[in-house]
Amino acid sequence: MQSENPLIADFVRLLNSAAGTLAGMTREARDSAREHVREAMGGLDFISREEFEAAKDLAVKAREEAEALKIRVTALEAKVFGHAEPESRHE
Repeated sequence: MQSENPLIADFVRLLNSAAGTLAGMTREARDSAREHVREAMGGLDFISREEFEAAKDLAVKAREEAEALKIRVTALEAKVFGHAEPESRHE
């Protein structure tokens, strides 16, 4: 039977305690870093993909309507001022 040296047993307990403390500190540091990132990201204005797609669709529709109105205005100007319709201008 092997007798246990009290000095070695104390040293092993100290190492186990230090390892537990280090693991706890690591968890706290990780959790703190995550919280800091969440706070930083919370201050930014993000939109969802659905909101982006809806805004994009509105922009496309507005562009199409503006182009249609430009064509109508050109036709009305030609009618009012009596000159031939100029070809479609791309500005």
